Amino acid sequence: MLKTITSALSDFSHLIFPHNCQGCGTDLLHHNATLCPKCFSGLPYTGFMQQAGNPIEKIFYGRVNTQYAGSLLYFTKNSTVQRLVFALKYQGNRQAGYFLGKLLGQALKECGRFNSVDALVALPLNKKKEKARGYNQALLIAEGITSEWDKPVIMDGLVRKLFTETQTKKGRAARWQNMQDVFEVANPTNVAGKHLLLIDDVVTTGASLEACALAALKIPGVTISIATAAYTIL
Repeated sequence: MLKTITSALSDFSHLIFPHNCQGCGTDLLHHNATLCPKCFSGLPYTGFMQQAGNPIEKIFYGRVNTQYAGSLLYFTKNSTVQRLVFALKYQGNRQAGYFLGKLLGQALKECGRFNSVDALVALPLNKKKEKARGYNQALLIAEGITSEWDKPVIMDGLVRKLFTETQTKKGRAARWQNMQDVFEVANPTNVAGKHLLLIDDVVTTGASLEACALAALKIPGVTISIATAAYTIL
């Protein structure tokens, strides 16, 4: 009887507060799911996380000295990945960030290339933007990563000292110029001598990650790797 009542209450709650797939919008049966089985199985994995010289590493060739770099998923228009990122950044869906982080954490753990990483650093968000959004989406991804991969997150190592306009509609050169001198290391002792893995949601030109990495590399003994949930092909 108790099981029947619990099931009925769950069904009623689901009716009043439907939980939809972030990919296709279908009503989900499980309240804690982010994607339906069809969208989940169709996620476009890059497949190059463990490959040296992959497209993400090539983005930073000649620009910043990175140990390793990689992205988990391809980001394309009108795709499940785009809808996940949109929900994370503009619809207050924190679970989408944690979900992407868990997937990325599993991949980082399994590929082994990033094992020498000491700690994760989420790409800092300007305080004005973070207050408006309510959170830093890169930090949510980092927290998801740590649930699958036993690496600490450094919370106050780097900061974004300047407010910058959105990069979404800017070209490569404009993105790079927009990010000059934006980041600084707030607590050098927290990052000195460490191999840091910079985390962000999507990499396009890599301008933001490059600027953050260059700021971190000013501290003695710091080495940098980069990982993002998704990769936009220009």
